[in-house]
Amino acid sequence: MAGQRSERDSLGEVAIAADALWGAQTQRSLENFPIGGQRFPLAFIHDFALVKKAAALANCELGELTERRRELICAACDEIVAGRHDDQFPLVVWQTGSGTQTNMNLNEVIANRANELAGGRRGDREPVHPNDHVNRSQSSNDVFPTVMHIAAARQLRERLLPALEALHGALAAKEGEFAALVKTGRTHLMDATPVTLGQEFGGYRAQLAYAREQLTAVLPQVQALALGGSAVGTGLNTPPGWAATVTGHIAVLAGAPFTSAADKFMALAGHEALVDLHGRLRVLAGALFKIAADIRLLGSGPRCGLGELRLPANEPGSSIMPGKVNPTQVEALTMVAVQVMGNDAAVGFAGSQGQLELNVFKPLLIHNVLESIALLADAMDSFRTRCVAGLRADPDQLQLHLRRSLMLVTALSPIIGYDCAAKIAGKAFAEGISLREAALALGHVDAETFDRVVDPAQMLGPPRP
Repeated sequence: MAGQRSERDSLGEVAIAADALWGAQTQRSLENFPIGGQRFPLAFIHDFALVKKAAALANCELGELTERRRELICAACDEIVAGRHDDQFPLVVWQTGSGTQTNMNLNEVIANRANELAGGRRGDREPVHPNDHVNRSQSSNDVFPTVMHIAAARQLRERLLPALEALHGALAAKEGEFAALVKTGRTHLMDATPVTLGQEFGGYRAQLAYAREQLTAVLPQVQALALGGSAVGTGLNTPPGWAATVTGHIAVLAGAPFTSAADKFMALAGHEALVDLHGRLRVLAGALFKIAADIRLLGSGPRCGLGELRLPANEPGSSIMPGKVNPTQVEALTMVAVQVMGNDAAVGFAGSQGQLELNVFKPLLIHNVLESIALLADAMDSFRTRCVAGLRADPDQLQLHLRRSLMLVTALSPIIGYDCAAKIAGKAFAEGISLREAALALGHVDAETFDRVVDPAQMLGPPRP
């Protein structure tokens, strides 16, 4: 047919669009998996091409590939990494659990492009064959998880951790800015003893510091690669020194300290490192939800809520209520956090699906890991620039709530006892009078003692020696 060419695989002839760089197995996947529209991110595809280039370099170094074929494969891979063939990777996530179709998509595109560069035609399989040369010394079962780890580690280093560091810094800046603003604390959403607004933000900053430490700590495990395990972990059809050689080339090309996984059977059949990584993403998501929800609560109002913070007004909030402005950055961040928590459940289930020598939920695993990293990184950047950076405190509202807090009476407990202090708080609340008025009326303390002890500024930490 016009506009088509025919290619053959082990199952027979397949018709392919003439302008497509992919081959028969990619075409079969397109036809056999019309499921959803989710595709692997282009960054994942580019990292896949990087691995194929590293494999060509290692195969040539070990005498498994001619220099001419190495040059052609590397040239095609460089074009893919540069984004020149992004439209040639159309396969969806929902395919075979080993990622074989995506591996073959790369093999076919690289081989066809390499043959074009050599003066041949698409589908010729000469001088570069997708299996014999591009996929040499590899199996989908070890190359796909290798790319999973490279992509996850790269996105963690280059996207998530910088966004996390920037938000951590923005919260630390607010911690300093709000350090002198004393306010009422709240536990169980009820009045509690005083804190500073800076102390509250210091808690948020510490939550992100913990998440950052946990995510950084898992990087060495994520950077251990499966390549060299071949089909089942034994390394069948790989030359001596293959795992170390190809991993060394990957580390150089990627500019990161990737290592060869110590146990290839674990690397193929289990994905504990990625499950662990996503669990730490869940920790970050939980911290972000708490921080954002607190800021929304403290900014509620502006007149009928707590109103202690003023959030930036980014856009109108209602199609019917004029002048309404909503905490939309908070809502976006908390929705992302919930999505990540849901992804974590999927990743956990997927990590358990390692029957015998292979985990067959690899595409789902990496799809969710990369989605969570991207969502969290984008949401943190947006929340930082469009919410945290513009946060302002309302000192008058802070003082109003502080003066009305009944829990300032806690400072009297060591002097007059818990029961007497409780009576003061109860009387003040029941009669709508101040704590001072209630204390003096009950006669449990004199005015001088009350004024000396019930001082919010002296209730922000343990007594100094």
